[in-house]
Amino acid sequence: MPVITPFRRSQQADADEEADAPGSSGTRGTPRPAPFRALGTRLAHWRAWRTRRPRTALAVRRVMTMFSAILVLGALLLPNSLVALEPSRFARIPGEAVVATVLLLCLPRVPRLVAAALFGAGLGALTVLNLLDMGFTEYLGRGFNLVLDWGLLDDAQSYVADSMGGAAATWAAVGAAALALLLLVLMALAAIRLGELLAAHRERAARGALMAATVWMTCAALGVQTFGVPIATTSASGAAEAQAHRVVDTLRDEAAFAQEAKADRFGATPGAQLVPDLRGKDVIFTFIESYGRSAIEDPVMAPGVGRTLDASTEALAEAGFHARSGWLTSATYGGSSWLGHSTFLSGLWVDDQQRYRTVTAGDRLTLTKAFEKTGDWDTVGVMPGVQKAWPEAKWYGLDKVYDAFDVGYEGPKFSWSTMPDQYALEAFQRLEHGRERDRPLMAEVVLTSSHQPWAPIPRMVGWDEVGDGSVYDGIDAAGVKAPDIITDSARSKEEYGKSIQYSVTSLTQWLERYGTDDTVLVFLGDHQPLARVSGDRASRDVPVSIVAKDPKVLDAIDDWNWTEGLEPAKDAPVWRMSSFRDRFLTAYGSTPHPTGAGD
Repeated sequence: MPVITPFRRSQQADADEEADAPGSSGTRGTPRPAPFRALGTRLAHWRAWRTRRPRTALAVRRVMTMFSAILVLGALLLPNSLVALEPSRFARIPGEAVVATVLLLCLPRVPRLVAAALFGAGLGALTVLNLLDMGFTEYLGRGFNLVLDWGLLDDAQSYVADSMGGAAATWAAVGAAALALLLLVLMALAAIRLGELLAAHRERAARGALMAATVWMTCAALGVQTFGVPIATTSASGAAEAQAHRVVDTLRDEAAFAQEAKADRFGATPGAQLVPDLRGKDVIFTFIESYGRSAIEDPVMAPGVGRTLDASTEALAEAGFHARSGWLTSATYGGSSWLGHSTFLSGLWVDDQQRYRTVTAGDRLTLTKAFEKTGDWDTVGVMPGVQKAWPEAKWYGLDKVYDAFDVGYEGPKFSWSTMPDQYALEAFQRLEHGRERDRPLMAEVVLTSSHQPWAPIPRMVGWDEVGDGSVYDGIDAAGVKAPDIITDSARSKEEYGKSIQYSVTSLTQWLERYGTDDTVLVFLGDHQPLARVSGDRASRDVPVSIVAKDPKVLDAIDDWNWTEGLEPAKDAPVWRMSSFRDRFLTAYGSTPHPTGAGD
């Protein structure tokens, strides 16, 4: 059977193809609709141009073939993390290419076209997932989850809109969708082109595939490496397998976690037996956005943050307050703050969206709800980052929630943050903490000024000058703009450190100014900042502090061995964030009454 190359065609073949082309009016078919006739006309023009300029046409075909090979091989060798994105990763032999070559050579034309298209489209989809893995690893310290993470893409668009503007967010979303679609189409077309080239040169392709298979197996057996990377690889199939395992593990975890959430050491504890040693105290749990261990230990950020913590410790001591500090390992990294909040308050390890949905749909006793259950505290939340309905308030046991629109703020947004922390705290004082009341207050406060991209950052103003927030208009206009630092790691570190200094200063000055003998402040970071700031191998640890005037409050946690002051020592205890709830409830006199999975 003669071999037909893609570069030599008879005039009769061209004529036959033209006659069969959509829209042709040759004797082989009946007249076609106008769109098909237009397509036939364009094909005829292409063939005519190819006939007039055969060398140019040959060069174009060769360039397209080379581009197809680069595209397919690049996708097969593409890693799923930015750290691994090095030239050495592309100097390898992908086993999947050898197998695909053999398969395509064995198939007749129509099945070959279908198989090549499916292979290419699948490779395009895997490339999209690898790119998503890169982004998620960079920002959240983990890969993309096919089951759970699609909703986070909407959050990412909202973040870009708040940081860079609505137009930028729209274009980014359109561009990302177009890129994903383009990858699927181009990869399918590239695979089809290569499959047809293999079929046109079947004998040479078969010999080449045999040689490649021999080299691959030899390198795999001997562990041959180049630039410290194995030459023989199956990274693409490994990445696909990892995605599949991630999906299966997620589905299994959902059922297991639902049972785990039902087992609660304090689930059946009567209200009268919860936190009796804090009766009469105003207890305030405060999360500082992205306040991680890197802020205290990174050589770029540590000097400024350390000075702030030392100065704040001294100022609070002069006001009669003392502090103890330690470390907690957060369930999240780089973002998804709600996972850290729910982990800390529920006593469960909530490290993905499915777990969050599961736990918030149940009746798990949160640390904040424990105070509501006693009936002895008013419970409120101050959530300046919340800009839409937030049904989780009931699960957290909050009688009243102040979101971004409830605190009377008339000033500018500071990138993602809807208002400066100092304003949020002053509003909390005005609306709740400073009011006369019949019983003490338990509050959950989330401070957002240290949220990425850390530009512009507010600055402290006189507490009597805060007003409705209009005083921040000039501060916002004079600040660093997000586009100026968002891709600059060094500047991001500097501005991140400044934002932590601002948030800590706002909180400790508020306590110094408004705290009483019965105020107990528990504050912590919800997670580390993204890897561009915290580092590729940073831990997930965050600082946590308890501050009070009453010495009995700190005496109750003496056996925790925490560090005196607001800055935890490097060797201070490190606990999983999920362990804090039970330790806190136990330290302040709560009596366990467990519920189990069968209750």
